[in-house]
Amino acid sequence: MREHRLYQSDWLMRFYGFNSDEIVETNMPFLDLEVDPKLGWALRNLHLFPINLQSDPYEMILRVPGIGVKSAMKIIQARRFTKLSLDKISKMGVATNRAKFFVSFDTNNIFNNYLTQTNFRHLVISGTKSKFHDQIGQQLSLF
Repeated sequence: MREHRLYQSDWLMRFYGFNSDEIVETNMPFLDLEVDPKLGWALRNLHLFPINLQSDPYEMILRVPGIGVKSAMKIIQARRFTKLSLDKISKMGVATNRAKFFVSFDTNNIFNNYLTQTNFRHLVISGTKSKFHDQIGQQLSLF
């Protein structure tokens, strides 16, 4: 798991514009094994969210858990011609089970109300599945 988190961190620095001090902080010098580094960063920086997909810059859209480089580019292109919604970004390939809490639109997004809850971390984690955990579970069931 640690190796997987290091790989994810490297990916964030190379393709998403993260700095190493954003991924691990001096008060938290180790990677969180429970969540991926991008989600961990978002959970530590809730004051920056929600991100308005209709108007915020590409660099901030890339910071949203569940939105990758290709999906962020699709969002930038599509927002010039249409009003975005959870349904539309889901069709673009966004993992809306994570992103829905961190994005807003020109209309109200009811999931933004959860950002201030004390159990927000648990709420987000319980609603997501990791491909990595699924692979481990399948491997263990073979034995």
